[in-house]
Amino acid sequence: MNIAVVGTGYVGLVSGTCFAESGNEVICVDIDRERVERLKAGEVPIYEPGLEELVRRNLKEHRLSFTTDLAAAISQSMVSFIAVGTPMSASGAADLSGVLGAAEAIAHAATGYHIIAVKSTVPVGTNDQVRELVGRAVKHRIDVCSVPEFLKEGSAIEDFMRPDRVVIGSTSDQATTILREVHAPFLRTDNPVLVMHPRSAELTKYASNAMLAIRISFINQMANLCEAVGAEINDVRRGMGSDRRIGTQFLFPGVGYGGSCFPKDVQALIHSAAEQQLDFTLLKATDEVNHRQKRLLIDRVKEHFGGDIAGRTFAIWGLAFKPRTDDMREAPSLVAIEELLRAGARVQAHDPEALKSARQIFGDRIEYFETNYDALADADALIILTEWNEFRHPNFHRIRAALKQAVIFDGRNLYDPPLMRALDFRYYSIGRRPLL
Repeated sequence: MNIAVVGTGYVGLVSGTCFAESGNEVICVDIDRERVERLKAGEVPIYEPGLEELVRRNLKEHRLSFTTDLAAAISQSMVSFIAVGTPMSASGAADLSGVLGAAEAIAHAATGYHIIAVKSTVPVGTNDQVRELVGRAVKHRIDVCSVPEFLKEGSAIEDFMRPDRVVIGSTSDQATTILREVHAPFLRTDNPVLVMHPRSAELTKYASNAMLAIRISFINQMANLCEAVGAEINDVRRGMGSDRRIGTQFLFPGVGYGGSCFPKDVQALIHSAAEQQLDFTLLKATDEVNHRQKRLLIDRVKEHFGGDIAGRTFAIWGLAFKPRTDDMREAPSLVAIEELLRAGARVQAHDPEALKSARQIFGDRIEYFETNYDALADADALIILTEWNEFRHPNFHRIRAALKQAVIFDGRNLYDPPLMRALDFRYYSIGRRPLL
């Protein structure tokens, strides 16, 4: 099938590439000419494991192409997926200008029956707005559907190729049939296609992310309580997770959630509820807990050093909001580093993939190191903010030799306290007794 994908950001590029990998002919459209030229050359501007290889293969086999000419792409396609950004406005609402602009342009470019499938994360009622806009713009029939994405950065290709479910928000039998066919190659394990009203589909995306955010904030609050009363959060977490009604996913304490989805989607859902005169108290608390959690570890750093860290140097391992991505949007590292700099400390940072992103944010305010051990040189302590696999089993003798003091502040609970005690480290983690 001929498919157009409007927007070559994270969702659009992964979606378009995976559709091409399953045999479709896909044209990805973007207004950023430089980005399009890089993609034509097989250069992927984001880090996602396995994506560059898939892009290059499908370019070579002529199933995937990139263009700035939206009209040409639409004229060759029956289905257009909108995958443009919906950034959060100052009020917390999603900015829909990109979605609405793309939809109107697609409608004008389509020459006959066409399906607009909105994959961007949008608030409830957006599908109705798009349908109304398209209906005013053109006379020929265009079906507007909602097909939300459920991709996790770092495992997006696996998530797309083997989804837990595909959600289709549609009121058209014809559009539903075609969208089922487009997604059929990814559902060979009998995972469900859930067809529902577009408003339900729009809310499903927000509800899913909000629930995961709630779980993270809940386990972080439990971790803080464990520390206060002398309990161990890992024991509590395992005890909870063994209950089949609860499970273990997203019950790992840390320094809060970040990324492009959870913070924005929580705020958008709060805003949508407020528009209906509903006070989403639970999500407001979730957001507040997360903001506090991002400052928790640095508060402990200051406490350990007697409240004054001016002139001290700290090594930071991990800048991306999660491993296997270079994305620093809303990352806990942003808050931690700003707190350290504000207090007069120096920062020596390492991340396997996010150094370029960090340079764009912090410039020369911090130092950057290509290896994790180089970042340790003459630092007063090590602070861990992202759980990259290469940080899980380091050479502790090298860490001790490089640091001025054998102190680790672990925001991701990577290490076993008995081992830290045996190696004579001072060790702070989340929800566990500190080793002083």
